[in-house]
Amino acid sequence: MSLHKSRYHEVAAEIQLQIEQRIWLPGDRIPSIRKMSQIQHISPMTVLKAYELLESEGWVYAKIRSGYFVSAHLNRLAIPKQTTPQMINRAIKINEHVFDVLKSCKRPDIVPFGSAFPDPSLFPLRQLGLALAKTIKTMPVQSAVTELPPGSIALRRAIAKRYIRDGIDVSIDDIVITSGAMESLGLSLMAVTKPGDTVAIESPAFYGVLQTVERLQLKAVEVATDPQLGMSVDALMAVVERHDIKACWLMSKFQNPLGALMSEENKLAIRDILVEKKIPLLEDDVYSELYFSEQKPKPIKAYDEQGLVLHCSSFSKCLAPGFRVGWVVAGRYAKQVEQLQLMTTLSAAVPNQLALAQFVLHGNYDVHLRKLRRLLAGRQQQMQNAIELYFPSETKITRPEGGYFLWLELPAHINTANLLQVLLDEHNISIAPGTLFASDNKYQNCMRINCSYAWTDKTKRALITLARCIH
Repeated sequence: MSLHKSRYHEVAAEIQLQIEQRIWLPGDRIPSIRKMSQIQHISPMTVLKAYELLESEGWVYAKIRSGYFVSAHLNRLAIPKQTTPQMINRAIKINEHVFDVLKSCKRPDIVPFGSAFPDPSLFPLRQLGLALAKTIKTMPVQSAVTELPPGSIALRRAIAKRYIRDGIDVSIDDIVITSGAMESLGLSLMAVTKPGDTVAIESPAFYGVLQTVERLQLKAVEVATDPQLGMSVDALMAVVERHDIKACWLMSKFQNPLGALMSEENKLAIRDILVEKKIPLLEDDVYSELYFSEQKPKPIKAYDEQGLVLHCSSFSKCLAPGFRVGWVVAGRYAKQVEQLQLMTTLSAAVPNQLALAQFVLHGNYDVHLRKLRRLLAGRQQQMQNAIELYFPSETKITRPEGGYFLWLELPAHINTANLLQVLLDEHNISIAPGTLFASDNKYQNCMRINCSYAWTDKTKRALITLARCIH
C-alpha cells in the first residue's frame, strides 16, 4: 500500500517539476491518463491519483471529457486582504450611480464581464417554457386568489423538501414566495426595521443591499469582510458593541462581489454574536446551489435555534433568471412579511410559481444543477488562468469555491469607473466597477468580473483588451 502511494506521489512530483521548468505552460493539456499510464508503466488508477493530487494543489485543473490542463500557477497573483471600512453609521446614497452603470451595460453588443446574471444559455429554457405552457393550460381559474401570499403551496412544499434534505428543519408555513430574492430581502428588512434604524452590512456589499438601505431610509455600518472567509467576526463584534444595530445583512456563501465562503466556525460565531444582542440576520443565499465542492456548504440558518435568521434565496441564479421567483424562510416573521407583500407587490407571478414547482419536483432539477456547477467551475478556472497571464503583476484576485464572480484589486492609481467608460465607448466591454459596492469611493481601484460565459475567442480578445487598457 505504501509503495503504491509513493508511486503516485513520484508521478505527481515529476509532472510538477516539468511545470516548474516550463516544459508544460499554463493552459497546456498534459498527457491523458491512459497515455501517462503507458509512459510510466503504471496503472491508470495510479495516474488518476497523481492527477487528483496535482489538481488539489492547484497545479492542474480538469475539464469534463477533455483531460487535465496546466493552471496559471507561475507568478501567481495574490489574494486581496480583508477590507478595512470606517465603522460609522451613515445614510446611503448610491441608487443613481447604480442605475447609470447598469443602464450603460445593457446593450446587446456588449461583452458582459459586468453583468450580475449568469450566462442565460446555461439554463434549461426550453423545458421551463414547456412547463410554463402546460401550467397556464391546466391551472385552476381560482389560483390567482388561492396563490396569494404566502404563495403556491406546491412550490413551498418543493422548497421545504430541499431544506429538509439538506438537514434544515423548515415548515411550509415558514416560507413566503416573493418576486425574486431582492423582494424577499427588502420585505424582510422592512419587517425588522423602521426608517432611521441602523443595519450592519458587508464591505464591499452587493449594491442591491445599498439600494435597499437607501430606499428604506435606513443607515448602514459597513463591516470589514475577508475575500476568503466573509464578514469578520471581530469587526462585527466591535460594531454591535458600538452601535444600536437593528439587523444584519450578509452572504455566508459565495458573497457578491468577493465570492467569500464562511467557515462553519465563523458561521456559529456570527450567529452567537447576533443571538446575544437579539439582532435578526438577513441571510442572502442566492448562490447556495453554485458550490464547487463535493458537499453543499450549510447556511447560518442551519444553526438557527432562536428563529432570528430570515433565509432568502431564489431560482434566478441557478435555474430561471427571467421568472423572478424567490422566497424567504421567515419563521417568526412570516406573517409580517406576508402582510408587507400584500401592501406592495401583492404576489409573485402565479404561473411562474406553479411551473417552477413542477420542474423542481419532476424536471431533473438536480441533474441540471450538477451540470451547471461543473460548467461554472471550469469557466472560472479558465478566466482565472487568463487573468494570471495578461493582467499586471500587482493585480490581486479572489479564488472563490462557488458562484461565478471574481473580484480584482488593481494598482491603486486606476479608477475602474473611468475604465468602464473607456471600455464601453471604445471596445463594447462592460465591467462592474468597485464603486458600486460601497457607500463611498473606497473600492475605486477594484472591479467584479462575471466569469460564467463560455471561453470563446471573443471572450479571450475582450479580456486581453481589458488587460491592455489597465496596463
